Amino acid sequence: MAVTEKARAYHDKMAPGFVSDLERTDPEFLEIYKNFAFDEVPNSDDLDDRTRFIAVLSSLIGCQAVDQFRAMIPAAMNFGVTPVEIKEIVYQAVDYCGMGRVFPFLRATNEALEKLGVELPLPGQSATDRDTRLEAGIQAQVDIFGEGMRNFTKSGPEETRHINVWLAGNCFGDYYTRGGLDFRTREMLTFCFLAAQGGCEAQLTAHAGANMRLGNGRNFLIKIVSQCLPYVGYPRSLNALRCVDEAAEKQKG
Repeated sequence: MAVTEKARAYHDKMAPGFVSDLERTDPEFLEIYKNFAFDEVPNSDDLDDRTRFIAVLSSLIGCQAVDQFRAMIPAAMNFGVTPVEIKEIVYQAVDYCGMGRVFPFLRATNEALEKLGVELPLPGQSATDRDTRLEAGIQAQVDIFGEGMRNFTKSGPEETRHINVWLAGNCFGDYYTRGGLDFRTREMLTFCFLAAQGGCEAQLTAHAGANMRLGNGRNFLIKIVSQCLPYVGYPRSLNALRCVDEAAEKQKG
């Protein structure tokens, strides 16, 4: 088996001049992987490169692949993802993966960007403050999930309502309202975080539905899952496809 011309060209655009030590230690495996991940998968649909790499970076955080994530930052930038977009991916991941798991990715991002000559900190993207975050977050939830979220902060058992308030004010008010990425892209990130970490099928189905409401339809989400499959594996990818189909059925109802 040999690396295909398409796989070689794709890899050269990702990492010009880079030669992995796996070429020496695991050449047979690397040929198989490159032909699949850098030819067969990216050429399976019409997804644009920028969207593909935003999804891949998000999935790598979700599955805790910090070494691969670090290596993919310059590749993502070569395919049109900006430093601001990369930072926004990492920031939003805190709400869905927790700071305990995201902190290594934040450090890896800073190290990679500075190595590439990007001056930090980047321009601020906050659109809310302590006085406006809750109201803005509630409106973001309504815009994304529908009018049924209008009174979500007041729903459920009284002893857990503070979590609903945090979800509106922190997750949506602090992060979703930020610049750099729109709601439609941010919902795609969330879908990728949840799909890649696994064990979040209820939330994944809900966010698949939110994606569909915002225009990221079933076929689009299938493309996203497909492009992330080489990095997260088949089990979580198949689970994600099932959640997409469940969400699509609910949309019909």
